[in-house]
Formats: sequence, C-alpha cells, structure tokens
Amino acid sequence: MGAAMADLITDSYISDGEFLYPAEDAQQILSLAIARQTESGELSRTQLLEIADELGISADLITAAEREWDVKKYELADQKLFDSQRRQRLHHDLAQFLIIGGGVLVFQLVTGGWLWNWLIYITFGPWALQIAWDAWRIYRPNEYSYRKEFQRWRRKQQMKRAVGGVVRRLWRSS
Repeated sequence: MGAAMADLITDSYISDGEFLYPAEDAQQILSLAIARQTESGELSRTQLLEIADELGISADLITAAEREWDVKKYELADQKLFDSQRRQRLHHDLAQFLIIGGGVLVFQLVTGGWLWNWLIYITFGPWALQIAWDAWRIYRPNEYSYRKEFQRWRRKQQMKRAVGGVVRRLWRSS
C-alpha cells in the first residue's frame, strides 16, 4: 500500500492538503467508477444527466460533449478501418513479392541463369525497399505523416460515400 500511495503522490500534487489530479487522470477515474456503478455497463441518457448534475456539469455541456463524441466515434471507427486496410495492403504486397520472388529464384536455379542476377537485383531490390518502407510507415508511423495520410484517405472515403449515395438515389428514381 505504501508504494501505491507514493505513486499517487508523485502523479498528482497536493494543494491546501488536498490531492489534485490532472484532468485526464480524473476523467479516467470517473469513467472507471461509473462503469463499476452500472451493472450492465450502459447508462441511459437520464442517468448520464443525473450524474452530470451531481458533478455540477450542465445539460448544455453534456449535449455539446455528446455531439463531439459522435464525431469522434466515427473518426475512431474510420481510423481503425484505415489501419486495417493499410496492414492488409502490406501483407498482400509482401505475399506477392515472396511468391513472385520465389518463382524467379526457382526458375534461376533450374535454368542456371546466373547471367540474370543483375536483372533480379535491379527488379527486386527497389521492390523490397518499397515494402520495407511501407512496413516502417505502418508499424512505426510518424504522427504528422500518418495524420495527413489518414485525412487524405478519409476524404476519399467520404467522397465515395457521397457519390455512392447519389448513384443509388438516381438508380432508384429510374
């Protein structure tokens, strides 16, 4: 228990004899407490408003937070889809590289084509570097580049959805 208290003291600080938590810590603590209080893990909007009222949070702030969360929720879902598609594309490219490279290697061994070594290096070297670069970008992303690539992908997805919706409406009206 002494170690836990020491961690608590180093993570927060004391003001006027009271622990002060950073906003993120307080949010996580309240989230855990609310989750434990509700047996099903779900709250009705009425319950949410009651808890907010007890905490001194106005209904207007809750409504604004709900709107913000709706936007954030869809962005997080899009981000998961984006990450999944990037990994799938990398796995596809890697499998394609290994299959074709293996086939070329077998062909070279069967035919004794040592004269073709330079062509293999010229062809497969840049391809292997591209796959390695893609793997680095996917599994060790730079925050700025990742955000830019995600936003570009998200705009494309939104455009596809919009165009798909227009086409469906035109198709139904015909």
